[in-house]
Amino acid sequence: MGRARSCPHARSLYLARCFGLVITAPSLFIVKGGLDELVVQKLLRVHLQAAHDNSPPGSVHALDTTELINPDIQFWSVWDSPQKQNLLGFGALKTLSSDHAEIKSMHTDARARGHGVASTLLRHLIEQARLGGATRLSLETGLNAPYAAARHLYARHGFTRCAPFAHYVDDGFSVCFSRKI
Repeated sequence: MGRARSCPHARSLYLARCFGLVITAPSLFIVKGGLDELVVQKLLRVHLQAAHDNSPPGSVHALDTTELINPDIQFWSVWDSPQKQNLLGFGALKTLSSDHAEIKSMHTDARARGHGVASTLLRHLIEQARLGGATRLSLETGLNAPYAAARHLYARHGFTRCAPFAHYVDDGFSVCFSRKI
């Protein structure tokens, strides 16, 4: 299991109310791993259910726990403290080639949304992809209304729409984004 550390990108966050606690920037801890944690598995099931509820069959590209346990995938969980009192979200990176990585299964707990958790995690994933040798980072998300906030987040962080990559196809329900890193 990874070691908890304060995320250096969290310093720009503002005070926020989350889980009934005051969450400040230095209190976000991004930990490599976490798929063995029951609370992570529970939030992953919520993520998968939302994907199935908001996408037609065949257009759900979210990965379950067994698919995330893969040598080509690195997984991170975001917590409010080193003691892992409250899970705030998670995200993963999949290596596509020596210079191309993909963001997978990025999700923020509903109670933590709007407090900068996703932006902090996204900056962390971008940096980890860069450190791993990637020069391009891509992702797929939904094209319909429930995914509007995700599309806005990615655009704010320099991602632009691109043609389908890897195994994705233009099906009218998904959209791909990419950026140089």
